[in-house]
Order: sequence, then C-alpha cells, then structure tokens
Amino acid sequence: MSNLIPALDFGGPLTDPWGVSATTRTLAPVADISPSKREQTKAANRSAILDAAREVFGELGFETATVRDIIRRTGLSVGAFYNYYRSKEEVFDALADDGARRFRPILQAQSAQATDFASYLRAAVTAYFNFIASEQAAWGDAAPGGEAIMHVRNTPELLAVYAEVRGAFAATMDRDLAAKVDLDYLTASAIAVAREVGERMMHRRPLDVAGAADFVVRLIMGGVPHLPRLER
Repeated sequence: MSNLIPALDFGGPLTDPWGVSATTRTLAPVADISPSKREQTKAANRSAILDAAREVFGELGFETATVRDIIRRTGLSVGAFYNYYRSKEEVFDALADDGARRFRPILQAQSAQATDFASYLRAAVTAYFNFIASEQAAWGDAAPGGEAIMHVRNTPELLAVYAEVRGAFAATMDRDLAAKVDLDYLTASAIAVAREVGERMMHRRPLDVAGAADFVVRLIMGGVPHLPRLER
C-alpha cells in the first residue's frame, strides 16, 4: 500500500467528504456569468481538480502521476487547469492545506477538553493518527507500494496548525507543569515525532493507532522532565 497522503504537521482539520467521483464531475465555463456565480464556478473547478488529484495520486503514486493524468479526470482543458495550479506539486500542497484546514477544529476540540499537558498530547496525537488513517482509506489502497508520505511546504493552513498546537501546549503546560520549556522547540519536536511515527504506523498491519500514539506520548513525556528550563 502507498502512504501517499500529505504529511500534516501534526494536525490539520477534518471531515469534508472528498466529493463526487470522476465520472460524475461537471465543470462549468467561467466566462459570461455574474461575479458570485463566477466565484462558485472557480471553486467547483478547483474542487474537481483536487478530487481528481486524490484519485490519481492514490492510484498511480505521486512520482508516477502527471498533470495530464489529473486533467483527464476533470474534463478541464490544459489551459484551464493552469489557471488554478502550476504543477502537480502545487496541487499536492493544496491537498495538504485542505487536510490541515479540516483537521484544525479537531485539535481545537482536544485543547478545550484537555485537563493537562499529557492528556492533550495523547488526545491530539491519537486524533492525528486516526485522521491520517482515514485519509489513507479515502485515497484508496490500490496505489503502488513503497512511496513514503509526502512532506509539503509550510502552507498557511499548516502554519495555523503549528500555531494551534503551540498555543495548546502553552495553555496546558501553564495548568500542569511547574517549569517552563522552550515551546517552539517542543512543538516542532512533537510534530516531527508524530509525523515520522505516523508514517511508520501506516506501513504496518494491523494498523495500531493506540500503540503508535502511546509510543509517541511516552517518548515525549519521558523527555520533557529533562529539557532545559526557561525563567518564568
């Protein structure tokens, strides 16, 4: 199985079904319509491109897939496609941004419910692992195996996810830990660990979200007491 899902920086948003199938997509021309209708048409075309890209990347793998493969699934012309995206890499970044936007409310919910740092960490990591597992299922299991999870640039939504995690760490540590640590380093480290462990988890069968989350939580919680303390 390919794990070709955009690697979210430890959290991103959630649910938003991935739309209609390639055989039922309808794309409207953008010209000669009112501004509001034009924007709706642009949004529909952009969504159709992303839906097609999910299918193509899921079936062929990112390295093998081409822009033309994506275009053929949309019904758009080549020129129309390039009105929205300049490359398959840009499309992939857009998919990651969409995932992060959908996952962010879940992180916010975990932060609101957390009673301390450890409970937030466990809930957030578990939510992330469940999310990438559900995304993989939606992308399909037919893709060629062996491709690693793609890592993307820091898009606005991914940066918002980082800020969400950092803010939740700050709030829960204020309630829970007597000593301060470097939140930027801690957030970046937790994100990196969750991302890498999540990638390995997706290669294993049976999928063990609870076991992977427990490993991450124990690793981070075991290290936090030994981190340098900052002055209050």
